[in-house]
Amino acid sequence: MSDTTTNQGFRQRLADWLEMPQIRYTIIAVIVFNAVILGLETSDTAMETAGALILTLDRICLAIFVVELAAKMIAYGTRFFRSGWNLFDFVIVGIALVPAAQGLSVLRALRILRVLRVISVAPRLRRVVEGFVTALPGMGSVFLLMGIIFYIGAVMATKLFGETFPDWFGTLGASLYTLFQIMTLESWSMGIVRPVLDVYPYAWVFFVPFIMITTFAVVNLLVGLIVNSMQDAHAEETNAATDAYRDEVLERLRKIEERLDR
Repeated sequence: MSDTTTNQGFRQRLADWLEMPQIRYTIIAVIVFNAVILGLETSDTAMETAGALILTLDRICLAIFVVELAAKMIAYGTRFFRSGWNLFDFVIVGIALVPAAQGLSVLRALRILRVLRVISVAPRLRRVVEGFVTALPGMGSVFLLMGIIFYIGAVMATKLFGETFPDWFGTLGASLYTLFQIMTLESWSMGIVRPVLDVYPYAWVFFVPFIMITTFAVVNLLVGLIVNSMQDAHAEETNAATDAYRDEVLERLRKIEERLDR
């Protein structure tokens, strides 16, 4: 029984140590430093000058990540795998440990994914990602609406302009890609619409409403969904912090009351 209590006390102290702001900021610093190291590995000049040192520093950073994950697994036990962020870190670091040989050389490029670990360490970035994930169901409906609009527009554009401009509207796929470029406002006027207007003067009746609907309405609707989800996530986090503080205050008051009764 005493061994169990001792182990629990050790794991609790280890968990408290891992959650200290100094440790969290240190991990963030290592992640940023590792990102710089991985960037230097793409430079032939840097590798020729200090290739051995760069690779050694990269291994040290990876070792720190492995030790951190091992410490979390010891401290949290089975609770480690109940957290999505812990699983995220586990996968990211696990990819970096897979040897880049026997056709797996692409995994060397995936090592840069370790930079994403800063999301799981920084609470503000976590809030952004959680808000984005929460908005996905609503975004699915918006994407479906956008897909219907694009399909209708692509069929119309192929019928109207495909014969004269086969490179842009010759097929349904080409029309979809061209309309996507128009939606992003990338060279849409001088590059696509004005040449079409030279042949079809009334083509603006098609392009202007399409831009108004997709670029200024549907895209802004997506932005609104994401912002609203982030605000909801922030409100939930604030409420949780308030509840935790309230419980702490009530616990202190209960202990004070017990002392006064004694």
